[in-house]
Amino acid sequence: MDINWTHIRRKLILLFRFKRLKIVEQNLIVLLLAVIIPMTVGGFVISNINQKVVRAQLRDNASLIAGMVSTEIDFFANTVEKNLEQIKTALTYMKNREDQFLYLNSISETAFGREKLEILYSKYELELLTEKNRESGRSTLYIPIDKERFLVATYNIENLDDALFKALNDDKRQIYVLGSDLNLIASHNFDNEIFEESYNLLPKNKLNLKYETPIVFGKIKNQPLVYIKKHSPDITIIVNTPKTLTDSTIYKSRVKIITMILLVALCIIAVGGLHSYYLYINIRQLFKGIMAIAKGNYKRQIRLITSPLTPYEIVFLATEFNKMAHQLQKTYIELDKSNKELNDMNEFRKNLIDTVSHELRTPLTSIQGYTSRLLRQDIVIDKETQQKSLRIIREQAERLKHLIEDLLTVPDIERFRLRTAIDKVWLQDIMESAKTLMKHKERNDIIINMAENFPQVSADKERLVQVFVNLFENAMKYSEEYTSIVVEGVVEEGVPTIRVRNKCEVIPEDKLVHLFDKFIRLDDHTTRTTRGTGLGLFIVKALVEAMNGEISLHSDEEWGFTVEIKFKQPEAAEAENAARA
Repeated sequence: MDINWTHIRRKLILLFRFKRLKIVEQNLIVLLLAVIIPMTVGGFVISNINQKVVRAQLRDNASLIAGMVSTEIDFFANTVEKNLEQIKTALTYMKNREDQFLYLNSISETAFGREKLEILYSKYELELLTEKNRESGRSTLYIPIDKERFLVATYNIENLDDALFKALNDDKRQIYVLGSDLNLIASHNFDNEIFEESYNLLPKNKLNLKYETPIVFGKIKNQPLVYIKKHSPDITIIVNTPKTLTDSTIYKSRVKIITMILLVALCIIAVGGLHSYYLYINIRQLFKGIMAIAKGNYKRQIRLITSPLTPYEIVFLATEFNKMAHQLQKTYIELDKSNKELNDMNEFRKNLIDTVSHELRTPLTSIQGYTSRLLRQDIVIDKETQQKSLRIIREQAERLKHLIEDLLTVPDIERFRLRTAIDKVWLQDIMESAKTLMKHKERNDIIINMAENFPQVSADKERLVQVFVNLFENAMKYSEEYTSIVVEGVVEEGVPTIRVRNKCEVIPEDKLVHLFDKFIRLDDHTTRTTRGTGLGLFIVKALVEAMNGEISLHSDEEWGFTVEIKFKQPEAAEAENAARA
């Protein structure tokens, strides 16, 4: 069996081929090994040290609070004992039981929330009262008066809590005070579940409890428990550190330390990688620009992210490259502009030829037909027929004239060369002139409703006649048969306003907004159900705006189509011109 060593060698080369890393990839690896890992390890070490320090502080604080409570209890016990001794002394001077009873009732609620003072005449009665008070959540303190009698004080535990823990109202730790038989006497921030857990962690044998010194116990290091066992009075104080306090000290401190270390590491990475980032991004931009030029995209420009860290050589290369690309781009922009103008001209020519060929053909055919009829020698034409033919020839000639005027106006509008001779104009006269030019149109009546005192407006008289002739023809083309075209002239808020209305179907909003465009008609462009170039409203809008007026279109159920034109009064136009000057 022959072994193909060449094939094996190629496989090994491909397997162990060295891959060259990019600048950013190399810097990321270096920063990871040199910064991230050491900083992370250091962060955890510092966090553990801080945890030990804070844990010791929590233990010391718990021991300190236990000592404070012990001091408060000593003060309370001494005060109560002295108070009871004074009462006992006073009772020795009262031989009558009724006097003693009245005296005790009068001073029952004078110290530390004491609820009741009474004299018991046997130890058995004392034990029963103590048990009863324990069950009802009260504390019992007493001193012997003699061998058989006892002076007993009953305290409400809530009031006792206020007396013992008044200096610790804002502290979040749980504090429990246990009696001689480890029953709960008083508490601060009581929580039954935590109390049960803390109680169960105490040594079961009372002999194992150390006296008069704070002792730390419990299973959770970060939540230290501390107890103090006292001789006189025979009580046990337990101080528990809650989890919320641990979270706000140890764990939050750990998060802050680790966060700060990570932020420092990120800052180092950011500063160390900034130069590589700019270098890599800018070199990549150079590559992309060269590849774009190679593929024929001469519009491409190199946009560097410049900073003090950007090398001079890269900036120089990018600048020279952009100069070269700019010249190419400039040439292509000019070519593109020329192509666009040619396309627009071609589209306009196409629409113009299509419109003119259709609109000119009909009147020319009519003129040619009636002219040929009048020139015939083989028939006798009566005078009425001659007049009718001549009238039709005149109407078609006027139609051709109007069409030519519209077509000649379009280039002036397109090139912003539309000239107007603004003067004071009476709209009533303009309306009558436009109506006279439309008198041969018998399909619809034109009703003009204008007040006799309708003000003069600032406009071009000849252009205004052209505007209303276009509007009247447009209204007649699309209005319902034998309906009136209503022209209304009103003054609204000092603005002369003309509304030309005709009855027709409601025009959808999406079509209404395009009626001012060139070669736009409501009928389908292939059916040509109505005559017209589609330039009427386009020309009207341009003429109205050239005379500093405003025009808008509306369509509703009451009036199918409404054209509203707002003119300026001569005084307002002069004031506006003066302000502009």
